[in-house]
Amino acid sequence: HNMLNPEDEPLVPFVTQRLEGRPGPVVAVSDWMRAVQDQIREWVPQPFVSLGTDGWGLSDTRGALRRHFLVDAESITVQALAMLARSGDIDAETVTRAIKTYQLDDPSAADAGNTEGSG
Repeated sequence: HNMLNPEDEPLVPFVTQRLEGRPGPVVAVSDWMRAVQDQIREWVPQPFVSLGTDGWGLSDTRGALRRHFLVDAESITVQALAMLARSGDIDAETVTRAIKTYQLDDPSAADAGNTEGSG
């Protein structure tokens, strides 16, 4: 619409409307391809990071795979903290503590997760 109607008031994408003026970074996550959530990156006004496995198939528990690709809950938490540290909202020491607390460098420390395909 915007390209074909240069004299009209530009339309603002829904995701931009919903996020505009909200504080904090956006961490978009999929345990599949990052390309899925990257489709909205252009319209997100906040700092944006995308986490995903990019379709790499490995044979392990769901939890270990999510930890390996850093898309488990603990990794998402640390990524959000890292973005807050980058913007100066928290100190980097908080991020370092979280990495150690959640043992992000150890795939075997991850919750095994559901192996039925639904979790």
